[in-house]
Amino acid sequence: MLHLTRTDAQNPDFRRLVAELDAYLRVKDGADHAFYAQFNGLAQINHAVVAYWQGQPVGCGAFKPLPTLGPATAEIKRMFVVPEQRGRAIGGVVLAELERWATELGYPHWVLETGTGQTEALRLYQKAGYTVMPHNYGQYAGVAGSVCLEKSLT
Repeated sequence: MLHLTRTDAQNPDFRRLVAELDAYLRVKDGADHAFYAQFNGLAQINHAVVAYWQGQPVGCGAFKPLPTLGPATAEIKRMFVVPEQRGRAIGGVVLAELERWATELGYPHWVLETGTGQTEALRLYQKAGYTVMPHNYGQYAGVAGSVCLEKSLT
């Protein structure tokens, strides 16, 4: 059975999953990894979700306020599911929980960035109702390997 826990970036299971994510992205992003990694620190992450399957941490995600895009905007960050658990909709469940939590805290508009080569992630986000933004936001503006998406309750 899948169980979700709301936590923060200090949670040891969240940190272990993020370390796995970073190792995966080092390979997937190749030479571009250093650019993306600088925006993925955990210092500003106060809202994280860890998914457990049979007591083992198998997925995670987080969000943080992104006031540069408006006071009601949160950025989805650090989404990851361990490879052996992919295909079980865990990512979608984590994403939905992040959206619920962000909405409870007054953030009904969500944005995120992923790489053009992250086809599985793009499918997950588009299936969840995210649409590609006309222009990449913030540090991703003009970055050819980035895709920025958004979703709003309004």
